Amino acid sequence: MSKLKDIDRLFSGRHFEREVIVLCVRWYLRYKLSFRDLVEIMAERGLSLAHTTIMRWVKRFTPEFVKRWDRFAKSAGRSWRVDETYSTPSQRSPPAWG
Repeated sequence: MSKLKDIDRLFSGRHFEREVIVLCVRWYLRYKLSFRDLVEIMAERGLSLAHTTIMRWVKRFTPEFVKRWDRFAKSAGRSWRVDETYSTPSQRSPPAWG
């Protein structure tokens, strides 16, 4: 795993605040919003952005964010199973309270 960049150096020289950049990139990755949707959301909050600005942020910051987020991801182990319980209408018993 490559070394993580210092958080201050990561955002140095950016016109917008760190929180705005992180929020836009996170919403783009998590909720699959388009760049233009994010521009509208930020305009509602009083920020004037171009969709290409958000696109550049996503390309630049996503690899670093993935490295940071993966440090906290917990593995489920080598194998795991899901128990499923289901019944068909003919197998159902009446509820105990009714």
